[in-house]
Amino acid sequence: MTLHLSRPAWTHRSGAHALSPGERVPVVHRAGALVVAAAITVFGVLGFLNGLDFFSTDGDRVLGLSSNGLLSTISLVTAAVLVAAALRGPRVASTVMMVVGSLFLLSALANLAVLETDWNILAFRFANVVFSVVAGLVLLLLGAYGRVSGNLPADSPYARDRDDDPEPVDESPSTPAEYEAERAMRDAEVAVVQHLATPDQQRRVEAMAQVTSRVDRRRVWMSFDR
Repeated sequence: MTLHLSRPAWTHRSGAHALSPGERVPVVHRAGALVVAAAITVFGVLGFLNGLDFFSTDGDRVLGLSSNGLLSTISLVTAAVLVAAALRGPRVASTVMMVVGSLFLLSALANLAVLETDWNILAFRFANVVFSVVAGLVLLLLGAYGRVSGNLPADSPYARDRDDDPEPVDESPSTPAEYEAERAMRDAEVAVVQHLATPDQQRRVEAMAQVTSRVDRRRVWMSFDR
């Protein structure tokens, strides 16, 4: 009996299943939100396990950073928001990451201003400020990946095919006859509202009511002059 050994099927198909740039975008958004949420969750949970005081301005060391009970709570809430966004969809995850990233940067600036003061309610130290800046930038980059760009991949969920956008149509009159027709149209519509319209004006206004665009209304009006 001959034993035939073969490679796993995935080794033959790995190239066929490689993600295109556009397909990679939603994966990065969801995975990025989950990875950052996991890191923040670990920080928050360790803070609670260490029994940190809730409003201590001194804080205790957790993973090289200073923390207290309030900061641990905020970390877990932030992680929950990121997880919920990732489960909701890549577009939501992208938006939430950019918002949370901006809040991280604002938090870094605000807490840098209150270091070593009684207003330091999150027990920040300079290492926390640096972490907030780095985390904020990472979240912004992940959230903006494949979304904020002037040259998006064609298969990106955020790409728009500009060729499909209808060109704006200039419906303004361009000849003396069309300008005169527009003035007559306005006069007729006012006359109809005031119940002073002539039979001809009444017929023209009723005919114009069957179309919607300015060009078509003008064309209908002028057709009565032929």
